[in-house]
Amino acid sequence: MTPTCSVVVPVRNDARELRGLLSALAQQTEPPLEIIVVDNGSRDDSAAVARAAGCTVLQYPVPGIAGAAALGYDAARGDLIVRCDADSRPPPGWLAAHRREHTVAAPGTVIVTGPGLFRLPRPWAGLVSVVYVGGYLLLTAAALGHFPAFGTTMSMPQSWWKEAREGASRSAEVHDDMDLSFQVRPGQRVQVSREVGVTMSSRALALDRGQLLRWHRAALTLRRNWRRERPWERWVARCRGSLTVTAARPGR
Repeated sequence: MTPTCSVVVPVRNDARELRGLLSALAQQTEPPLEIIVVDNGSRDDSAAVARAAGCTVLQYPVPGIAGAAALGYDAARGDLIVRCDADSRPPPGWLAAHRREHTVAAPGTVIVTGPGLFRLPRPWAGLVSVVYVGGYLLLTAAALGHFPAFGTTMSMPQSWWKEAREGASRSAEVHDDMDLSFQVRPGQRVQVSREVGVTMSSRALALDRGQLLRWHRAALTLRRNWRRERPWERWVARCRGSLTVTAARPGR
């Protein structure tokens, strides 16, 4: 059976980008069961844009993407929870690709994620995206012992979120996708696929206060989770978990 999908979008003062995202979601070859927009204390008309598009709108007035996203995940009714940002621009086959990747994924896959391509002139779009997104994936993988989820395009079974939700932070001081990635346990895996890639705005590249805030949140996310489990401890646990899974497979 084809799994149903709930798309969750946390948004704060981003009505213009949200309008573009909802237009892209309306063109999906396999439409979602629902689109949940979590208004994170917006002062613009983000919530009105979402309602006009027929979305379910939830209110999370305390600033913080982690808490807003978690509220949306809790409310989701689909078999798969698909997360993106207001500035994500998924192609028409995006949801179909997320469904397909989970259907054919290796045992233990709990998150499917993919790359984001900055909307920049060629050839800068590809070059900058590889450095920025590729650097994030590789550096964070060293801390996790596996690839991280990338909140611009990611999906997970609703059943796994119910297992992971208690350990996930709701703090405004963390990167929600990175923090969620720390909930992936030995024997579980994150699958990175180009098939679920999207384009995104280039505002993350701006050398402003937002850039400093992103680095600050990354440091706090790592500190929060390394208090519970050091990187080398995660690597050892994951290696042991992989050996256990391999030994348990039939015919091995």
